[in-house]
Amino acid sequence: MKNIKLSYFIILLSLTLLWLLADPILFSSYKFFPLRKSMLSYTGIVAIAVMSIGMILAIRPVIIEPMLGGLDKTYRLHKWLGVTALIFSVLHYLWAMVPKWLVGWGLMDKPARHRSNEETNSLLLFFKEQHGLAESIGEWAFYALILFMILALVKWFPYRYFFKTHRFIAIIYLFLVFHSIILMQVDYWDEPISWLTVLLMIGGTVAAFLSLSRKIGVSRRSVGNINNINYHSDNQVLGLSIDLENSWSGHQAGQFAFVTFDKAEGPHPFTISSAWKNDARIEFLIKGLGDYTKTLPSILKVGDKVEIEGPYGQFDFSTGKPRQIWVAGGIGITPFIARIEVLAAKKTDKKISEGIDLFYCTHEPDEYFINALKHSSELAGVKLHVLVANKDGLLNTDQICKLVPDWQDSTIWFCGPKEFGKKLRAGFLNKGFTNDDFHQELFDMRE
Repeated sequence: MKNIKLSYFIILLSLTLLWLLADPILFSSYKFFPLRKSMLSYTGIVAIAVMSIGMILAIRPVIIEPMLGGLDKTYRLHKWLGVTALIFSVLHYLWAMVPKWLVGWGLMDKPARHRSNEETNSLLLFFKEQHGLAESIGEWAFYALILFMILALVKWFPYRYFFKTHRFIAIIYLFLVFHSIILMQVDYWDEPISWLTVLLMIGGTVAAFLSLSRKIGVSRRSVGNINNINYHSDNQVLGLSIDLENSWSGHQAGQFAFVTFDKAEGPHPFTISSAWKNDARIEFLIKGLGDYTKTLPSILKVGDKVEIEGPYGQFDFSTGKPRQIWVAGGIGITPFIARIEVLAAKKTDKKISEGIDLFYCTHEPDEYFINALKHSSELAGVKLHVLVANKDGLLNTDQICKLVPDWQDSTIWFCGPKEFGKKLRAGFLNKGFTNDDFHQELFDMRE
């Protein structure tokens, strides 16, 4: 979280400072309409710039993922930038429209118009001739942006429709790029803020076309066939084993992939539950949490084609401390199962495996599933603690510290429900841990 918060504030601060270098607002006497002109420029630049960065992040650039701590963090920053673009778009709209309304209602005098020297330049004259069109396009694009951003943010809107409608934002963005270029203040074109904004819009435009042509992640896609299905009815977890037909770059324990079972439904992110053994096989454990995933046990069958894109994620179990504490809530056990496989294959690596405690917390215990987890944990040298919620209560920080010797020398790796993770993080921070000691995937891609 630290990296994405820092990145977010650096983006906003940099855009603001560069705008201040280009705009004389700080050195001008106060007059409303010159102030309005400056604020229109500021809110418009920030809105299109952060939206451009959000568009670039949406194409899942592999080079950026490690910088932000994983694709889950990248998508969290993407969401923050989207909300910021929406807020600044609203402010931009209000600065544009409210004075017009006040003038129309007779509550404010219309400002005198002055002929500017930009009309002597043929290119700028052409831009000026397009102002009316650009303003109309910007206004209608703003209304559409409001609609689709709300649909993207509300959780009750089904994922399959979110996946399809979210692409419309790329079209809206392209209209807003035209609006922004035509209406950029002439005085800004000699300043760094305009060229930075243009570079971001070029990157965002490329990203928009990749999205519209469905080319995002195309170089990281593999196709496979389901070779085995194992449904654990007690905890409603579906186990899938997939044989890959074409190249897969391999993956690390803790990473995830986007899996498409049905083109109409689109890809869903699932953590990979198997270690990579160079055998063209990959496994997933899928909990029926949503409308679509609940139907998978009844619609999938052996031999079905599956498209897999990845791997993604930085939940890699790297640590600078001698011990690790793993906490899994429900289906959050998945990345730990993959890591246990890796450790079991490296039986000589005693220093790593003997310093790990795994807490598996579940509301729906499945005897076969738990017995298999116990067996693999023993092979890997991982100390397993199983807690059933209605019998043992909810796990807390004090319980962990009582059960784990030398807990102060540990890093925490958590995967599970968001609120559960928040409570554990707060508990460990109160005991002197830092945010760098607590690792958690923000696995809700719409968060």
